[in-house]
Amino acid sequence: MTVSAPSPERAAASLDALLCRAASRWAARRAVRWTFGVVSRLGDGWLWYGLIAVLAVGAGERGRHAALQMACTGIVAWLLYRTLKRRTRRLRPFRVHSEVIARAPPLDEFSFPSGHTLHAVSFGIVAVGWFPVLILPLTLFAMLVAMSRVILGLHYPTDVLAGAALGTALGLASRWLDAMLVGALAG
Repeated sequence: MTVSAPSPERAAASLDALLCRAASRWAARRAVRWTFGVVSRLGDGWLWYGLIAVLAVGAGERGRHAALQMACTGIVAWLLYRTLKRRTRRLRPFRVHSEVIARAPPLDEFSFPSGHTLHAVSFGIVAVGWFPVLILPLTLFAMLVAMSRVILGLHYPTDVLAGAALGTALGLASRWLDAMLVGALAG
């Protein structure tokens, strides 16, 4: 009898499910659930709307430019993740695995990719491009947002990794496009 190794897709799915179950058990602790619930709620947009407002009002012309770029990036991020979710239609882990408990209400039906993570990473890259002093708090916040989505039972780790990769690509593309437009207008 020959035993073959599982396919890479099956192995990734098994690891995804294993990590979701472990995170759900960890989230049974009240402090964990509360902490990551707050982080996730801020990642719903509240932190980003606040940062955009503060930059637009309190950081002069540079802040207004950064705020506008963040707002435009956010619209593209929203369109991107909504389109991908509708096409992939991956069910959330709490809907597939009985051991995974949703510890926060999902904002939509499907899980791939993590829109929270996509926004956190893309907004962070744009904001840090304008204000490098924000690198530590925004990087830490993006990491906590990504973790919160798995811990709260709303996403698989691969959803979060995809959201981070897409957010990185979008944030860098936004910075590149902005630099090209500013250069063209100045030149």
